[in-house]
Amino acid sequence: MTQVWAHVTRLRQKVARSRAIFPVLISICIIGTGNGLLTTAVSLHLSNPDVDSQIVQIVLTAFPAGFLAGCFVTRFFVAKLGHQRTFLLVSLLAALATAGFTLTMFMPVWVGLRLMNGLSMAALFIVSESWINLYADQRNRGTYFALYMLMTSLAVLFGQVMVEVAGPHSPHLFLIAAMTIVAGMVYCKFIAGPWPVLPAWEPPPDPLMIAPAKQRYSLWKLAILAPVTILGVFQAGMTNMNVFAMTPIYGVHIGLPAVTTVGLTTTFSIGGMLAQTPVGWLSDRLDRRLILLVQGILAALLCAGIVWSGNRFVPLLYALFFAYGATALTIYPVAIAFANSQIESRHMVSASGGLLLLYSIGNVMTPGVAAGLMEHVAPQALFVMLGSGAALAAIAASFNLMRRHALIPVSSRSDCVASGVNE
Repeated sequence: MTQVWAHVTRLRQKVARSRAIFPVLISICIIGTGNGLLTTAVSLHLSNPDVDSQIVQIVLTAFPAGFLAGCFVTRFFVAKLGHQRTFLLVSLLAALATAGFTLTMFMPVWVGLRLMNGLSMAALFIVSESWINLYADQRNRGTYFALYMLMTSLAVLFGQVMVEVAGPHSPHLFLIAAMTIVAGMVYCKFIAGPWPVLPAWEPPPDPLMIAPAKQRYSLWKLAILAPVTILGVFQAGMTNMNVFAMTPIYGVHIGLPAVTTVGLTTTFSIGGMLAQTPVGWLSDRLDRRLILLVQGILAALLCAGIVWSGNRFVPLLYALFFAYGATALTIYPVAIAFANSQIESRHMVSASGGLLLLYSIGNVMTPGVAAGLMEHVAPQALFVMLGSGAALAAIAASFNLMRRHALIPVSSRSDCVASGVNE
């Protein structure tokens, strides 16, 4: 009888956790859909030849710069307002910033609006991941964060689909994006209802709290232990931002129709979404360093194939983008899982915070570089740069493979907290 009661208690806890987490997942999916639509709409407008290339670089860099700022300020707002109020506040900020694009084409204003978008989306991701982590335990954290990553992937996909349905040249794209974000905010406030109080049965540390100095794990320590994780995370930030923001501009430069470039980014998203589960399954059964080596090599070769293909054979280009998405978008979770298997769990909070900042730096630094290379060298320089990042990740994986023993005993199963910022 005691065992039956214990089983019922565990089942009730699982149901309670699901009720607490699924509204957050749905809200972030809806809001992320609007943000994905907005990102593509901005890129399509910037692909106009009349827009100065330097202005393009500044506007494209504004979102990741705001994202980076959001990584620093979110802790303060959560400490003052709590998780749900912070979520609603930054959702409102994202909606207002998106609506601002319908009012003006003045590029300095666009820079400020993209800064606001970046800050709000970073805050939404951090609040969501922290909330999920507070409700998850060691047995289901991987499952919950797999669902979280799936929702963020679906958001990007849905955003591209909405662009295709409305039409790449529709004058209403910004308005649709704003309405979508408002819908996510309304769902969070009025349909999902108040977020429940934090569970008494689970006292894990809040990732938003600053750990004592002795529990912090610097990026330098992680770079020495797992350089493949450092380069893998940086590569992920570089790839996510540049493929979605720069592909529409790349397509215009090589003579592709706007509908085709939107289709390519959609195909890239579908490839990454479909590959998450099988790659995650393999990473629990094979050496993650070997998987990262193969992923890095394949991603570099696929970038070379995209450069070679150009606009000569569009069906082949779709196939290459699908395979590139399946490869490049799965490097990040495998790299994080490898790092998690190498360090003690009490250090993962500080390590995860540093890795999110590194991801943001990859977002901030590379779009301007990519735009400059495309302007002064060739449009294909975008994928030469992305392929070089993948090749560096493969080299780092080889370096880690040459180490015959880990510094800390590893386990075949990881409870890694993977970020969903494939913006």
